[in-house]
Amino acid sequence: MRKISAKRCFLISAAVLLIAALIIAGGIMLFGKKTVGKQVKIGKVYDFYYTVSTSTFPPHFQRYRFTAEDGKYLFRHETRDGDHIPLTEEDTTVSGTLELTEEQWNEFFRLLEGGTVKNRTESLDSGYKGPFLYLYWTGDRGKCQQFEFESYGKRIEFEEFCLALREQTD
Repeated sequence: MRKISAKRCFLISAAVLLIAALIIAGGIMLFGKKTVGKQVKIGKVYDFYYTVSTSTFPPHFQRYRFTAEDGKYLFRHETRDGDHIPLTEEDTTVSGTLELTEEQWNEFFRLLEGGTVKNRTESLDSGYKGPFLYLYWTGDRGKCQQFEFESYGKRIEFEEFCLALREQTD
């Protein structure tokens, strides 16, 4: 049996400690998750989708979208209703856009804080109505975008916030 030298043992131990420190500090994506507000900062977020879609009768589609583009913060909403599946853009019954103030953008981010983003996976659940949540941020590397609220209470607060913004749209 081969002996491990003290130097080699020290290097292995140092490497293990370094990896552990990076995981704790969020430098490595442990299990593909990052926390909004910690590893994903407000200045990095540029797009967020919240979508509910039912294929029951009557079918219904609701999307809320928050974007940061060209120095502006925007809220968009779209509702589709009809008597057929799938609903398309022609079935849009209500839509609108609102330019958000800095305070409104900060409130949006506060509601996302504590939530997590993880690597996207295709849902195999048939008939699941959502919500389907996707957060795009600088550093997501094109795959770490599937969002989950910190709690059910924050999700409800977010939905109420969207309804209040929706009333202000053009």
